[in-house]
Order: sequence, then C-alpha cells, then structure tokens
Amino acid sequence: MSSNVILKVENVAKQYRLGLVGTGTISHDLNRWWSRVRGKEDPYLKIGEANDRSAKGNSEYVWALKDISFDVKKGEVLGIIGKNGAGKSTLLKILSRVTSPTVGEIKTKGRIASLLEVGTGFHPEMTGRENIYLNGAILGMTKAEITSKIDEIIEFSGCVRYVDTPVKRYSSGMKVRLAFAVAAHLEPDILVVDEVLAVGDAEFQKKAIGKMQDISNSDGRTVLFVSHNMAAVKSLCTRAIVLEHGKVAYNGSTQDAVSFYLSDSNREIIDNLLERKDRKGLGDFLFKGISILNEANEKHLNLLSGELYRFRIEFSTKKTIIDAKVRVRFIDSKGQIRFLLNNYFIDTVTLNLEKTDKGIVEYTIEKLPLPNGNYTIQLTCFSENGLEDDLEKAVDFNLIGGDFFNSGREQFSKEGVLVEHKFRVLK
Repeated sequence: MSSNVILKVENVAKQYRLGLVGTGTISHDLNRWWSRVRGKEDPYLKIGEANDRSAKGNSEYVWALKDISFDVKKGEVLGIIGKNGAGKSTLLKILSRVTSPTVGEIKTKGRIASLLEVGTGFHPEMTGRENIYLNGAILGMTKAEITSKIDEIIEFSGCVRYVDTPVKRYSSGMKVRLAFAVAAHLEPDILVVDEVLAVGDAEFQKKAIGKMQDISNSDGRTVLFVSHNMAAVKSLCTRAIVLEHGKVAYNGSTQDAVSFYLSDSNREIIDNLLERKDRKGLGDFLFKGISILNEANEKHLNLLSGELYRFRIEFSTKKTIIDAKVRVRFIDSKGQIRFLLNNYFIDTVTLNLEKTDKGIVEYTIEKLPLPNGNYTIQLTCFSENGLEDDLEKAVDFNLIGGDFFNSGREQFSKEGVLVEHKFRVLK
C-alpha cells in the first residue's frame, strides 16, 4: 500500500445466509433438532406457522457485496451512493469493523470513527458527557486527550443543557448531533458517516457538512460519506463510487458519479402509453410517451430541484387538432397538484397540431421548483371539440436532492413549490 493511500479495499465480498432463524438458546435449538429427527412437532413453532415435519432445513445465500475494490487517499472525501439495498451500509459496517467480510482484504492506516446508526456506541444509562469519554476510549484516546476536546464537542452538538442527562432520554436528533460531534472532534484518521445525518435538521446538516470539509481540507483526514442528498455529495465529496446490486458500478469524479446514479436507462422513457386502458377522451389524439431530459440531454426519473429539465411528450393524432392545449400537471404523493404547465398560458397564437404518427411537444423548466418527494405527471390535451386525451398517471418520478436556493441546505417542504425570493431586515 503506497504512502498516500490510507484505505485499500481488495476483492471484498459479504455473504449472508437466509434460512431458519434460531430460537435464541442452544438448548432450544437442540430440542428443535431432536423433535425434527423424531418426526415430532416443532415445540417452538410460532402461531400461524405450518409444521412440515418432512421439510429439511432450507437455506439460501445472498451476496450483499461482491468483488468490491477501491483505494482512498489521505485527505480525500469519498462519496458512496446507490439505491436502497445496493450494499452501502454493509460496506461501511465492514470498513468500521462491525462485521467482517466473507472474502477479501481491507488495509487501513490509523484510527477509524464511524457514525452508522442513531445511538451507535452510546450506553443509554450513561450521560452524554460519560458517553463522550466512552467513545474516546473506544477510539484509543487517553482521558487527557478527550478532556482537551470535550468543551468543543458539547458546544458543537448543541446539547449543552442536557449533557449530564442519560442518553436514553435524548431524542434521535440529539443523539445524532452528539454522536457526530464526538466522531468529528476526536481526531480519527478516517471518519465514516452513513445516512444517519438525515435525522438532523437542515441547520445541523449544513454545520456537519462544513465540519467534514474542515476535517478534510485543514486536517488532511479522510471521510467516507453515504447520502441520498446529491447536493451534499456534490458539494462535499472529492470523488465518489456508485454501488449497484452489491458491486461497484462507477468509480470516478463526483459529478460523473452523480450523473451515472441519476440515469436509469431502463425506465427513462415511457413508450407504452398507447396501450393504456385508463385514458379518457375523444380518441383521435393519443399520448404515446414522455421522457424527462436534463441540460445534457440525458434522460432521468431521479431529479434534482433547481436544475434545468425538459419534458418531451410524444403523441399521434388522426386529424388536425384545432386550438390544442397540452397540460402537464405535477402531483405529489398525497394527490395534491403542486403546479401545472399549459401552452395556452404562454402562447398568444392558437396551437394547431397537424395529423401525424410521430408528433413531439416539449416544455422546459429552467429551475425545477419541487422539494424532495415522489411525484406523478398527469397529461391532458384539450381542443375546441373538448377533451382529446387524459392520462392521470403518465409517469412517476422522484426528487432526491438539489439546491434550489444555492444555500447548501436541503429543501424540506410538505406542500407548495420552491420560489426564489429575497429577505432583509428593515428595522
């Protein structure tokens, strides 16, 4: 391992066994086995479970990770991104030595501090202050080293008032703030941070990201960062890897990694709208498909707020549609209309769509004003004759991050849209 490489992962794989769950004690497992040998009923069978006495112990194996290899240099901030179930948390647990790999080798230099789950490493009966010393001791620090940092840790966590209260009475947000403050200030050589920061509020998230930048830039320490917030990944990470189905699908620049993650070539264009039976309308005009393209003309269904997107709509019509009004509604997961697009609002000239099998219209939104969430697009076309075609659920897409206001803060909103605005104090 070269001198500037602080972490080296070589051909790491992790296998889990799926099968019969143990009862919790050796004696109970032995009783269950003996009953099965004698053809008797399982004495620990749960209510509602079938008792197949002829069945053997069926087990399956699943590879949560397979053939993972990468290097991390000193001072790098490595982003690890991927869909749920891709293997991100499993990889971090292996790197943090919570679990061991089935095969492969990991080489590290220095101490590793990890923040994987809410409350990890905290004793619930001990106070916040006592847990700070406990975590420091686990990291191999002396009491004097911890004492020199403790005031800074408590101040950063924002838990000054509650630091002498047992941790079991902390909220999840307080636990995360204290855990991050401990991990970040006790000077590990490698800091491992999972999506647990999502529990914190927007202000603390920005504060934590700033601290991780300081750790990397000023102290030259290494950070491994897992997040579904692509804006945070792009602003913080110097490099990123994308995991898919337990394998490294991409390893390179952060911008390219995010673009790779957001692209979904198998689902980007919905080209079977003609087969839909849930449509309404006169039947001469039909929506054929819709695709969502970013500024680089790449198709996506995972979008970022504040970015440019084009909504390209394909249609066919058996006759000329006079005074066509093509409406696009953006509907959230609760069925509420967030906003709509309509050529009638912006064009002073009447739109007539000529007879065609391959018609295309397109809307462009310079800055997509939606906060994080799941959305559905409804496509509707009106004409002078009435409703031509209507598809209530033409396509679903996700908002998974972004920085609409260029503030570095994630935009949380349960209703409405994001609107550019200015603020000042007059008095």
